Amino acid sequence: ELGWLESVPYLDRPPSPLEFYRDWVSPNKPCIIQNAISHWPALKKWTSAYLREVVGPKVVSVAVTPNGYADAVFQDRFVMPEERQMPFMDFLDIVEKKVTSPNVFYVQKQCSNLTEEFPELISDVEPDIQWMSEALGRKPDAVNFWLGESAAVTSLHKDHYENLYCVVSGEKHFLLHPPSDRPFIPYEVYQPATYHVSEDGTFEIVDEKSADKVPWIPLDPLNPNLELYPEYAQVKPLRCTVKAGEMLYLPSLWFHHVQQSHGCIAVNYWYDMEYDLKYSYYQLLDCLTKAVEVL
Repeated sequence: ELGWLESVPYLDRPPSPLEFYRDWVSPNKPCIIQNAISHWPALKKWTSAYLREVVGPKVVSVAVTPNGYADAVFQDRFVMPEERQMPFMDFLDIVEKKVTSPNVFYVQKQCSNLTEEFPELISDVEPDIQWMSEALGRKPDAVNFWLGESAAVTSLHKDHYENLYCVVSGEKHFLLHPPSDRPFIPYEVYQPATYHVSEDGTFEIVDEKSADKVPWIPLDPLNPNLELYPEYAQVKPLRCTVKAGEMLYLPSLWFHHVQQSHGCIAVNYWYDMEYDLKYSYYQLLDCLTKAVEVL
């Protein structure tokens, strides 16, 4: 049934906890929920002027890359961004083009950075999504704040979380694959590395020699190399745009690639998935795919 979805369905209101678990979490199906965050003060308050006033000179973590791709395959490495500590107002100057930089900046630290680095903003949103917390019987593991340039792109990957992704301003563009597409999505193993800025301002890629190698997807779904990865021609990705005031439910283990409008602001809630039959099914599919590749 997952393979028959031709578009991501819309809900015109937030569901009850029972409805959400029965109709979306249990069958592992995505949806876009309207009117779920319309009561958030952030939708009106989070202007650049407000963020400068409330967060302003506070030093925060910013991912910096030369090409907009953080946590992505580049030059046969899995390359992580430089994590730069800088005043939030200086970051806003770059996003607003008041200061020019050849590099790409993105607030995207995914360790509950809203609660850890931006606690001043929590009262403008919610610490959790009540109906989701009730449906799953737990609070979110992380609540993340996202703000960056349009050149910042999230490479194709999956997460072991039930993800509620809420756009406060701008738009997010998602390309999605269900877990059942795993046989057609290539994985390779890469040496992890990190971007470091040299004295002349250019980036160099420095291997993390003590770290384990990382399995990652080398394919760019926007421009797939079908000569190198012909199996990918058999998939039909779902595409959707999440606009300001909308929430995407991105189920666990769904593959996703993300782009955004310039200066887009979002908040997402990660709830740990149930390691149940769906997880066992995915693990079996993953193992069978690897076994066939060896033959």
